[in-house]
Amino acid sequence: MGGTETGPAVFAGAVFVLFGGALLLWTASCVRRRTPVAYGAPPVPAAVLASVFGAVFLLLGLWCFAHI
Repeated sequence: MGGTETGPAVFAGAVFVLFGGALLLWTASCVRRRTPVAYGAPPVPAAVLASVFGAVFLLLGLWCFAHI
C-alpha cells in the first residue's frame, strides 16, 4: 500500500484497535465486578460474545496496521 491508501488504513486500524481494546477492558471490568455485560441477556453468553467481538476488532485493527 502506498500513497493515498495509507491515511484511511491508519484511521481504520486506530478505530478498530481502540474499539476492540475498550470493549475487552469494559467486558473484563464488568465480569470482575459481576455486573451485567448486556442488560437482559444471560451473563455468560454475553461476556463470551463481547470478548470474542473485542478480540476480533483488535485483530482486525492490527491486520490493518500490518498492511500499511
